[in-house]
Formats: sequence, structure tokens, C-alpha cells
Amino acid sequence: MKKMSVALAVSLLSLAGTAAAQSTGVTMSTDPAKAADIEQRAQMLQDAQDKQSAMKMEMPGHKAKHPHHGAKASGASAAQ
Repeated sequence: MKKMSVALAVSLLSLAGTAAAQSTGVTMSTDPAKAADIEQRAQMLQDAQDKQSAMKMEMPGHKAKHPHHGAKASGASAAQ
């Protein structure tokens, strides 16, 4: 009986902890200043993500500008 009551107490405590953690996740505010701040942060994050993806798109093109070692040798022999 004692083991069952300990198990029940642990279960209840874990459920209470889970409920408390979930209740603090999302809050609602009607303050226009807070809403504007959140929208500004979201826009900044979006701009940063766009900039990173644009930089990734440029990287493969940068590597393609350099000739391969084999191309240099064949170009040098063709000039002579």
C-alpha cells in the first residue's frame, strides 16, 4: 500500500509540474507597444533568414569562377 501511495504522489507531482510549465508558455497582451515590438523582432528574424539563404545561394557560384587544375594545364599546352 505504501508503494502505491508513493507512486500516486509522484504521478500527481509530475502532472502538476507539467501543467505549470504549459501554462507559462504563451501569453496574450493587448498592449500596442508590445505587439509592435514583437512584430519588429519577427521582421528582423525574417530579414536575417533571407540574408543567410541569399548568401548560401551565392557560395556555389563563387567556387565555379575558379578554374580546375586540369584546365590550367590544358590551357597552357594549347597556348604553346
